[in-house]
Amino acid sequence: MRKVLAGLVLILVCATGVQAQKGTFKGKDGYKIKVKFTDLTDSLVYLVHYYGKPLPTIYRSDSARLDKKGEAVFETDTFTLGGIYMVLLSDKSNYFELLLNNGDNFSVTATKAKLPAGVTFKGSPENTRFIEYVQYLVDYGERSQKLTEKLETAKSAEDTAAVRDQYKVMSDELKEYRKKYTEKYPGTLLAKIFNALKVPEVPPGPHLLPDGSVDSSFAYDYYKAHYWDDFDFQDDRLIHTPIYDGRLDEYFNKLMLPIPDSIEKEADILLAKAKGTKDMFKYTLWWLTRFAESSKIMGMDAAFVYLVENYYMKGDAFWVSPEDLEKYIDRAQKIAPNVLGRVAPELKMPDINGNMQSLHELDAKYTLLIFWSPECGHCLTEMPLVDSVYEAVLKKKGVKIFGVRTEGEVDKWKEVIKDKGLDDWIHVYDPERKTRFRSDYDIYSTPVLYLLDERKIIRGKRMDHTNILDVIEMLERKEKDKKAGKLKS
Repeated sequence: MRKVLAGLVLILVCATGVQAQKGTFKGKDGYKIKVKFTDLTDSLVYLVHYYGKPLPTIYRSDSARLDKKGEAVFETDTFTLGGIYMVLLSDKSNYFELLLNNGDNFSVTATKAKLPAGVTFKGSPENTRFIEYVQYLVDYGERSQKLTEKLETAKSAEDTAAVRDQYKVMSDELKEYRKKYTEKYPGTLLAKIFNALKVPEVPPGPHLLPDGSVDSSFAYDYYKAHYWDDFDFQDDRLIHTPIYDGRLDEYFNKLMLPIPDSIEKEADILLAKAKGTKDMFKYTLWWLTRFAESSKIMGMDAAFVYLVENYYMKGDAFWVSPEDLEKYIDRAQKIAPNVLGRVAPELKMPDINGNMQSLHELDAKYTLLIFWSPECGHCLTEMPLVDSVYEAVLKKKGVKIFGVRTEGEVDKWKEVIKDKGLDDWIHVYDPERKTRFRSDYDIYSTPVLYLLDERKIIRGKRMDHTNILDVIEMLERKEKDKKAGKLKS
């Protein structure tokens, strides 16, 4: 499993992996690792660890200098969270992995020219078994590569099928290796890692519904329902492996319906599994918050608000500083009034002729609420495109446009309206700054488009001319299905 750390970007000191404090190792907390290189002297070496995900970012835990004999000692008497660690050479490209548990005391001998092979341990049976596994994977990878080459040169369907059968045999072999290990050494770190790597195996079919028809969703439902069966959320050491981030990514991006209610429900389930831990809970809540906040899927910001209100504001984000906590709360409070499914905040503003207009009093099946500026280059491109869709199809759907000028000279605003042919819109602005439209609708850039239904409930947000009709047609399908009794009201 030789890897080249060409993508290594950072070696950081973080909250979960601080610089080790040298002291007298007593064996209760901390570690003592004697390192000897047979072909390297007078050089810095680092003890680093993963944090939830693979490279390129790893976290430094300790450092030491090899003496003229090629020997160095990593040592601390403070509690150390175990996991998969690496001894990384100063060239940042050569290293070998090891398993570390709090209280470990062992020695390791390595040869740089043979890495990641050429490593032997003394005083750590688990690391000896780990190295055996690493060597097994090297052989496994070589055999897999040969099969890949055979697959590329296969000349018939029979040849291809034969190679795929051999792949299946190899896959089963790897699963059996890990299974036997976990049965023989239950509770060990490597056994926990093997369990964390397991994915559900769907029972062979056919799988039938009560009426005798084939259950086409059985495989998906089973895989999702059993996805986390063997992952130990109560073992913080799994954070110091490259496993968890990838599993979260697959689960939430490939298995979950991308709607806030589903994400919030699953977030609660995972956080409950990790409750009582430190690092596992922290990483889980951090990952979920980042996932919800950065999602490009419309409406996912509601999940972000949910997490802030139900975890951050209740003191569960113990690692967040008061200043950062305030930022989370402030962001959630700006988003909360305008998440999907909530009634749009009222806007009362004078229109282009000085007549007062009310958003809530506008009689329309759908209202397209647009915040834009005549000073915004993207707005000048997007507004005519929106108007074209409006004239072509949206008007027939019962859409009316309520356009809010956010900034810019009034004369230029009127000029753009005339030049771009936007006369059929209701244009309003806030010359005396009496409204809270920026905070109520989270307007920090333009243009911003919201779609409201006839009750002024927000049904779409942060859209553009390409997807307005799609959202309306989706709403119409839901309404049609509801009337047909296919959906619960």
